[in-house]
Amino acid sequence: MSSAYSSFSEACAALDINSYSSTKALVAVLEPITAQLARSKQEREQLGQNDTLWTDLRKLWHDLSRSQLSFWDNDDSDDETDGAIDKRNSGLMLLAASLARFTRNLVADVPQNQLSAYENEPSIRQLLHYYTSWSSMQDEQALLVARVLAQALSNLVTGNEFLISRLWNTYMNLPEDQSVIIRLLSSPDARSLLATLMLILNCIDSSRTRMKMLTRTVAGVRICVHLLDNMVRLYDAEDGSEGARAFDIGYEIFSRIISVDLVPCLFTRLSMTDEIITPHQTTLLKLVDSYLQTAKLSPIPATPQGTSVYTKLQPMLAKTFFSLSTYAQNSIQDSLGISPSTPKAKQPPADGTFEPPSSLDVMLPKASEALVLVTQCIVTITLDSMDQPAGESSQDFFNEASAADQGLVESLVGLLRLLDLFLPRINFGKPVRAGGGEAVSPTPTVTQPSGATDGSTGFSYLKRDLVRLLGILCHGKKAVQNRARVCGGIEVVMNLCVVDERNPYLREHAIFTLHNLLEQNSENQAIVEAIKPSGTWDDNGILRDTVGAVRK
Repeated sequence: MSSAYSSFSEACAALDINSYSSTKALVAVLEPITAQLARSKQEREQLGQNDTLWTDLRKLWHDLSRSQLSFWDNDDSDDETDGAIDKRNSGLMLLAASLARFTRNLVADVPQNQLSAYENEPSIRQLLHYYTSWSSMQDEQALLVARVLAQALSNLVTGNEFLISRLWNTYMNLPEDQSVIIRLLSSPDARSLLATLMLILNCIDSSRTRMKMLTRTVAGVRICVHLLDNMVRLYDAEDGSEGARAFDIGYEIFSRIISVDLVPCLFTRLSMTDEIITPHQTTLLKLVDSYLQTAKLSPIPATPQGTSVYTKLQPMLAKTFFSLSTYAQNSIQDSLGISPSTPKAKQPPADGTFEPPSSLDVMLPKASEALVLVTQCIVTITLDSMDQPAGESSQDFFNEASAADQGLVESLVGLLRLLDLFLPRINFGKPVRAGGGEAVSPTPTVTQPSGATDGSTGFSYLKRDLVRLLGILCHGKKAVQNRARVCGGIEVVMNLCVVDERNPYLREHAIFTLHNLLEQNSENQAIVEAIKPSGTWDDNGILRDTVGAVRK
């Protein structure tokens, strides 16, 4: 190694950084040393003890960043031919990639080398900023340089708490246009993205302080926005691909954020004025839902302070549910021409014979999609908490949230009632009014979603999940059963005991909810008896068999 390094030192001394042949000669010396460093930690430690190495390396990084960044602004470039300019630039790119690989391998798992090499971080950052510009990202060779620079930056701090803290504090206070992490997250190169995500994960690992900076600083929130965009983009990445690996690491980053109760803060920071829900908030809710689905297979996760993660999520979920539900109800009432103050006798009949709205609130499907996710999160937490000691039960929390006159139960029932008017159920591929017969869907202009049959993006599963939540909340809770009866919930649930292709298993969940509403509650049972349903099940579902089912 000593002889190889002597050759490297000599090549550094003879380097003319603007000469293609000179830079190529240095790269030829660097490459075998780089390969050897990758194989042996002992060689890395031994080479790191050479003080001259760090002097040469510092000068190389400084000269390279200065030459590359001033390349296009060089006044003398007019005197060069296009071929000479291209060759000179090619030499700089070749040296940048080779020097990044050398530094990446030199510092790997050697803390002392990391400390010595960290002084080159500003130069590495400047070069990354250059190679992640829009024009550079259109060039394959520039993408390769950006990739190895990102890997070098990651190795520079990985496993070194002091340097991680130093780098993170710097990067979380950079202006957005100077943030190389944000620029790397926009890279079309999956391997560059993978290195960047590993850097982020390594930086926030085991540090709530650094995670808090990621979710609260301006730069950190912008990084989270780009992370969420990548989670959407990489969702369908092929299994085993680098894109799929990047998705897994991104999911791990958000899992860490959820586990230390920082999601409510991030969710708020992702909001926008005059928007009921933003796409990034919806993506975050999807990740929270997935996290809760995984967490329910093990004991309830706790924050570093020992508090249940569920306890920290509950206020956010409850607030978001009420906000979305209120918005949806107001939007549907406007579409149907229903005013809360309009006497029931003047409101459109429950058989769905109203005139379809001429236009649809474009935010309603987005609000409904988010409402499904919030409802699923509440359902998961409530079900998982039922088996916990009384002090850990979240069901009590959500029941307490309905203490006001227009609380959770009333909100659920009110929204379900309006949805039954607004969204004709789908049976055998055709919209059907609540009272039977075909109907014109009030949502003809909405784009077709996955799993929907009538072009009603955002509304799939909404009735099913809402009625399921109502059934869970009223299970064994007479006070909740009574609240549902007072606000007309029993009749609403009975009307939902039907087949609806937009809401798979809606009938089964509605029957379960009706059972829970009637169980050991004579007042509620009397409501059903007074209706005196007759007939048998038809294509839309008739209620007499439902009553028989819930009594069994």
